[in-house]
Amino acid sequence: MHNKNIFILIPAIAVFFLLSATLVADSKDLEAVNLSEENYLLENDALSLFSKEKEEEAKSKVVKVIVTAYSSTVSQTDEDPFTTASGIQVKDGIVANNMLPFGTEIKIPEYFGERVFVVEDRMHSRKGPYWVDIWFESTEEAKEFGIKEAYIEIKEI
Repeated sequence: MHNKNIFILIPAIAVFFLLSATLVADSKDLEAVNLSEENYLLENDALSLFSKEKEEEAKSKVVKVIVTAYSSTVSQTDEDPFTTASGIQVKDGIVANNMLPFGTEIKIPEYFGERVFVVEDRMHSRKGPYWVDIWFESTEEAKEFGIKEAYIEIKEI
């Protein structure tokens, strides 16, 4: 769990150090600080140490949610259990959530590693925004998954 937080912490530390001269210095000290284009570029080179992949991960948002599972039954959905709220047919990789826009990609690394899920469905309003429901093909698989707490990584919307 701590590895996920590092992607938020590292950029925050970099920004802190880049802005620390401005935050600490008074107006007289600011005149003495030489923020030439060359120095600015050298400071920003520290951020370029991240590969493109790491930059994307650093931009991701991490949110703690309750994760459950559902299948295509009328008792778990509505009268059309094979059509999501976004209007597409259910399929592997679909999740329901009330907070994120349709099409938002998320990961649930604690349970599914790097697998990407897509928000295409909604849940009953009583579930609230911090609940993710994963679609499974069978009711047995959904029941077996149960209910869990996890951190999801939300790709930039």
